Order: sequence, then C-alpha cells, then structure tokens
Amino acid sequence: MMKKVVLVAALVGALASCTATEQGTAIGAGSGALIGGAVSNSWGGAAVGAVAGGLVGAAVGNSVDQRNGRYNHRVYRDRYGCYIIVNGQRRDVRC
Repeated sequence: MMKKVVLVAALVGALASCTATEQGTAIGAGSGALIGGAVSNSWGGAAVGAVAGGLVGAAVGNSVDQRNGRYNHRVYRDRYGCYIIVNGQRRDVRC
C-alpha cells in the first residue's frame, strides 16, 4: 500500500511542473494504454492505445494552453525597453 502512495505522489509531483500540453500527453498516453490493453488483452493494443491517447491528450492540452494565453504573446525589445504584444495590445515589461 505504501509503495502505491509513494508512486502516485511521485507521478503527481512530476506532472505539477508540466504545461497543460505535456500533462495532457502523459495522462492521455497512460489512460490510452490502460484502456487499449484491457480491451484487446494484448501488449500491442496497449501500445496503440498509448499512442492514440497521447495524441488526443496533447491536442486537448494544447487547446487549454492556447485558451489560457500561454502562447498568445511575443516579447520585443526596442531602444526604449521591452514590451510584449498580448492579443494585439502592447504592454511594457521589464527587460
């Protein structure tokens, strides 16, 4: 029982620092492997399920990242300092 608790804590801790895309990929691949293995009762089915689940999880996670605005800005530098463009609007930031 204690080994399971330590394993789950380690996995949750490892996923905590990931982006939503990375979390979605990991969760999707793990879930897909479990479902694929259970449905087909073979390692091959688990592998196919892991790939399919990883692809779907990555797509969902990327959608969440874009909705949260992680990739909606760029940082620029000019002679006056640094600024970013967020959704078409300029915002000054520290360099």
